[in-house]
Amino acid sequence: YQRRVHGESQLGLLPSNLHLKLFLFIMNWFEFYVVFSFAVYVFETYLSYRQHQKFKVSKRPVELIHVSDEDFAKAQAYGMDKSSFAFFTGFCGMIKSLITLFYFPVLWSLSAQLAVHFGFSLDHEKTISCVFMLVTQVVDTIYDLPFSIYSTFVIEERHGFNRTTAATFVSDLFKVLVLYIVIGFPILSFVLYIIQASGPHFYVYVWAFMVVFQIIAIIVYPSLIQPCFDKVTPLEEGELKTKIEELAASLKFPLSGLYTIDGSKRSAHSNAYFYGFFKSKRIVLFDTLLKQVSDAEILAVLGHELGHWKMSHTIKMIAIRFTHLFVIFYLFGQMINNEAMYHDFGFDDKPVFIGLTIFMLLFSPVEHVLGFLMNVYSRHCEFEADRFAVKLGYAEKLESALIALQKENKGTVIPDNLYSAYHHTHPPLLQRLDAMRKAAAKTH
Repeated sequence: YQRRVHGESQLGLLPSNLHLKLFLFIMNWFEFYVVFSFAVYVFETYLSYRQHQKFKVSKRPVELIHVSDEDFAKAQAYGMDKSSFAFFTGFCGMIKSLITLFYFPVLWSLSAQLAVHFGFSLDHEKTISCVFMLVTQVVDTIYDLPFSIYSTFVIEERHGFNRTTAATFVSDLFKVLVLYIVIGFPILSFVLYIIQASGPHFYVYVWAFMVVFQIIAIIVYPSLIQPCFDKVTPLEEGELKTKIEELAASLKFPLSGLYTIDGSKRSAHSNAYFYGFFKSKRIVLFDTLLKQVSDAEILAVLGHELGHWKMSHTIKMIAIRFTHLFVIFYLFGQMINNEAMYHDFGFDDKPVFIGLTIFMLLFSPVEHVLGFLMNVYSRHCEFEADRFAVKLGYAEKLESALIALQKENKGTVIPDNLYSAYHHTHPPLLQRLDAMRKAAAKTH
């Protein structure tokens, strides 16, 4: 209530922070999530609008001396198409999320009915949870399908990137669904078992299990999962392979294999990465990368990637990820029996998987902040890796490689500072080039 004093609202005389406390107090968990989700949507739409305005620039800025007028126009057109489509998908996504929330209990009830239909009792919470996970995945896949088709076969095709055939597109959908079931069901069932069997400190055991699982997944992905989607072959013998091996040896990088991947099967975009633990690491180059830049530029790119390894960026990222995972499970342990949380989202009982799902929704405000901070740290790592490549003597070739990749991938040439800081893990090209030139000047 608010009481009038001398014609003024007494509530209006309260401190602004107390206004916030009262505002949060009168909202339930469901309302809090809806309000926050809408606020995030408005904020992200504002950022997208700022970037959209940058794509409308038709005259190449003078500082973009490395970009021709033709390449500038192509990059702007590609960015404009993706930006315009993103406004539409963002709005639809917001509506879909709200509708899903309202029908959350209905989807759970449907999952229970399906489980009973296949001979399981209503007490089989693990089975119902797996069915619920599958139902929501199917719903999401059906929802995403038209957007994915338009993005792949219209936008990417229009700008010369799409290489995906209809058969490959359908095959990928089917494979993802199968893997989702084969891997997701056992993992979810075991996590639920741990939570139900290990008492109030379940979060320690769930976290330990998920850490082990993620490490195993990193190890087996290249040999068991990736071949389901991509063809990975050893890099052919030649001067490039020899020079890469020499570079790795000079840095004492434990290189156990060099491979190429048929990325051109799906897209003209390019990439390169390394993976593996301890004394067994492999470098993978997209076949598109081999066609877009010279051998010397590939060595410069790998010099950058090896900089990430040398400065333990990957290990630090993994450590942050595992710490983040522990915090999530610990906080969920404090909320798992909060009846109001379940009730506010329309549930009379407290299914564990529903509790975890709701908690992750409520934790999303923190995730957005952490995501921004991780982008800041990621950019810091990219600058460090660039400086490492410069110290190796690759300043000129790394610069030309980044410019070539920007051109070939039609990357954003005029990024909005706020949009880029919020969304991008890599610094804008001009910032990287400027930092590299300063680093190169210090080495001479």
